[in-house]
Amino acid sequence: MTTTDSLRSGPVANGRGSGTGGDTGHLPVREHLPAAPSAVPVLDVVVPVYNEEKDLRPCVLRLHDHLSRTFPYAFRITVADNASTDATPAVAARLAAELRGVRYVRLEEKGRGRALRTVWTDSDAPVLAYMDVDLSTDLNALLPLVAPLISGHSDLAIGSRLARSARVVRGPKREFISRAYNLILRSSLAAGFSDAQCGFKAIRSEVAERLLPLVEDSGWFFDTELLVLAERAGLRIHEVPVDWIDDPDSTVHIVRTATEDLKGVWRVGRALAVGALPLGRLARPFGDDPRDRALTGVPRGLARQLVGFCVVGALSTLFYLALYSLFRLGVGPQLANGGALLVSAVANTAANRRLTFGVRGRSGAVRHQAQGLVVFAIGLALTSGSLAALGVASGSPSHSAELAVLITANLAATVLRFLLLRAWVFPARAHGHAHAPAHARAATHAATHAATHAATHASTCSEPEDLR
Repeated sequence: MTTTDSLRSGPVANGRGSGTGGDTGHLPVREHLPAAPSAVPVLDVVVPVYNEEKDLRPCVLRLHDHLSRTFPYAFRITVADNASTDATPAVAARLAAELRGVRYVRLEEKGRGRALRTVWTDSDAPVLAYMDVDLSTDLNALLPLVAPLISGHSDLAIGSRLARSARVVRGPKREFISRAYNLILRSSLAAGFSDAQCGFKAIRSEVAERLLPLVEDSGWFFDTELLVLAERAGLRIHEVPVDWIDDPDSTVHIVRTATEDLKGVWRVGRALAVGALPLGRLARPFGDDPRDRALTGVPRGLARQLVGFCVVGALSTLFYLALYSLFRLGVGPQLANGGALLVSAVANTAANRRLTFGVRGRSGAVRHQAQGLVVFAIGLALTSGSLAALGVASGSPSHSAELAVLITANLAATVLRFLLLRAWVFPARAHGHAHAPAHARAATHAATHAATHAATHASTCSEPEDLR
């Protein structure tokens, strides 16, 4: 990797002064970046390019002019060249020599994700952003994009072409592909953000420091993987509706890119399902009030655990009843009940372990299942006893009567099951704060004082090969 740069001086924050100090512990509390003078830029905007000798210069000139006129902090523009074979390196080098605050980085391998990972990891700016070079997104969205990160309100920010107030001009094929892809993400990975692949994103540096090592993809799926992991870790993602005009000259290979994205969805979904990702290191303290940092002995997510337990319990009950009805076709009620309860109990323990109590990884899984089987035995005693009592009372009860008794018995055991899981199987002292909630998101639209500095309309550099 080679680098040529020319930095713009001005009022900035203290770089990575709020860094993590390694990969141990939680992320620090988000704080508003100070506007004190410094030689380090507050914002580093990366423009990844591959063979863009024609569009690179007008894009960087327009972006540099917009930031110089409207951005109230010091900035840097980094052109990340993904092994271009045309005159792109020469154009980028000239821009770095001519414009203060522009640098050029050369990578010998292709891949947008690889370029972003390399530059973001090496950058000393506290806020990192990227945009691509096809001039699709209105640059007036840039300050609203990074303002929540500068203020300490959010961890990541994304431009959205699918938000209700966004204004988008593109063909029906790309519109269909974009919406279909985001529907897949919502249905398979429970994604809460609206637009995964818009080339207009920003992240705080201390979050990138922890999050980037967990992201495997080095190509187009990089954005999606980054956002899914951030959301699952409970980080706050801010969405900005954008005005976006499709680039008619895009040369993206739709089938190949879509195939790679679907492979990425499968890989990330599988890793999340088995708890293979250490997302706990991305946990944030509750708030930025100093009093919040000293609180001890506060119940950990009781309301969220109750909701998760109820959802898992409802699905487990339906699963159990379906299994009982299936087993009842070939065996008696006691054997059918025992088999259905055993299978559903194993699934219930695994689901509560991961979703309700936020325990990830394989450590302790066998012990948790063994303890779950004890809870299962209690449920078996209650339901079997209820069935036996029904048989004594009515002699030959109907199938509907059996189901009614089993539902009542399961409801009676539910409260005891939750108490046992919370206090014995998954006690707070066992996993402490090492595990972040499985699903947490807060997509907000923060209005900060910095947004008042945004002044003119210009076109930004969004994805040149964006198929979404």
